[in-house]
Amino acid sequence: MSADIDLQEIAQAIFTVNRHAKTAPEPQHLYYIKKEAINKLLREKHAEKIGLHFSDRPKYSNQHSTLLVKVANYYFHIPPSKEDFKELEHLGSLDKNYRNPQSKMSLSQAKRILYPYINYKPVTRQKRSHAYSSSYYTPSSLGKMEWPPTKKH
Repeated sequence: MSADIDLQEIAQAIFTVNRHAKTAPEPQHLYYIKKEAINKLLREKHAEKIGLHFSDRPKYSNQHSTLLVKVANYYFHIPPSKEDFKELEHLGSLDKNYRNPQSKMSLSQAKRILYPYINYKPVTRQKRSHAYSSSYYTPSSLGKMEWPPTKKH
């Protein structure tokens, strides 16, 4: 465990990622970052499992439970493990008293904090080196010295 970890900053970054994930069109990656960071904090004993809650949003109209985790002064829900059901108290319906502090952090800043923490390397996309990539484009053979023209790609 590195001594330079700022638990409050990591908790704030997870909060920011989670807030953006709730409104993102494709939130899978953001939820992945959140879950990885919280699981690492739990393994390192920097986060605490509080108990189980019934979810606010039942999946396929089936009631299911989520694991309430405390990181610094922030609370988060993640999917519980089978062991969590055996070991933790079920707290019933979501308690609205668990309120996170307000946070002013951008998503890009949150990712800059969490990526190195969870040792995540973002996939960089290769840039295309096509001069023109329309499917309707046919290069002209005017001015070419050979006939008939041949493709040289």
